[in-house]
Amino acid sequence: MSAIRLLVLGAVRMHGRAHGYQVRNDLEYWGAHEWSNAKPGSIYHALKQMAKQGLLYAHEIAPSTAGGPPRTEYEVTGEGTDEYFRLLREALVTYDQRGDMKTAAVGFLVDLPRAEAVELLRERVRRIEEWRTAVLKHYVPEDGPEQLGHIGEIMNMWVHTADSEGEWTRGLIARIEGGAYTFADEGEPFVGILAEDQENPYATGEPHPGDRH
Repeated sequence: MSAIRLLVLGAVRMHGRAHGYQVRNDLEYWGAHEWSNAKPGSIYHALKQMAKQGLLYAHEIAPSTAGGPPRTEYEVTGEGTDEYFRLLREALVTYDQRGDMKTAAVGFLVDLPRAEAVELLRERVRRIEEWRTAVLKHYVPEDGPEQLGHIGEIMNMWVHTADSEGEWTRGLIARIEGGAYTFADEGEPFVGILAEDQENPYATGEPHPGDRH
């Protein structure tokens, strides 16, 4: 499952309405171009595709005061909101060793009610433990990776990764249950997006034709 749809829907949703360059700017601000496939071409393609699919509504607005062609501003539709939360919930419980989906989901975690976030993370822990148990049917950590030749290092890595993921997830659950962060309907959310005229210190600066639309 690609993180690009979740990232783009989440960025547009945080703005209310946003044009493509704003979405690109936010994703670069979050470093998503480093840990996911959120490159400019993928971002602009996702915006257009999701508009065709009815997940985003495209508003054509007047040219900017600086000149140039009209820009399209996107707004998440009701169907798009449903898809956003479906992707978010699925990403939180799925243990597939893909860092992009996990990272995107944690970034949008507070869009859920606190109790639901905890419930989903507990399910994630259960699935991690289930997956680890499946690996142990073929690999005994106590005997060391050498028992399977160098290929044993792969299973050794899998077990260590599952242990680390489980420990981190349990810690996150404890922090949330302890009152950390502001979740849906609890107050003013954390602002993690840039104002349109705000400089992005993490921007790649690489031009793309979609930046003008």
